[in-house]
Amino acid sequence: MLDHVTLGVRDVERSKAFYDEALRSLGISRLYAEGNRFAGYGIRPKAFFWIGERNVMQTGAHIAFTASDRATVDRFYEDAIKAGGRDNGRPGIRPHYHANYYGAFVLDPDGHNIEAVCHAPQQTKGI
Repeated sequence: MLDHVTLGVRDVERSKAFYDEALRSLGISRLYAEGNRFAGYGIRPKAFFWIGERNVMQTGAHIAFTASDRATVDRFYEDAIKAGGRDNGRPGIRPHYHANYYGAFVLDPDGHNIEAVCHAPQQTKGI
């Protein structure tokens, strides 16, 4: 079972500004900071996603956060782009994963692939 994930970043302050905005729509906020070298994000009381200053960058990281619905995936994408993220896959169905896989992908300031995903089918409004 996964307890937490830490991504290495070049500039903690720049990355905090990005993640403060990008994760808000998912209900995830910055809960902890260890000086200006690390920051922990999560849902009270647990930080499960951490960023930390690294001299040597690690590449190829892909972190996917669960979203409760498709509108939240859309908001995540918009917020992350506004916060300085780069498009790596607009919100949409990814049928090659499964029929209800609705995800959006952005690259954070250090190039890590950050995703929000909803696995629930599209909600339809009742008559």
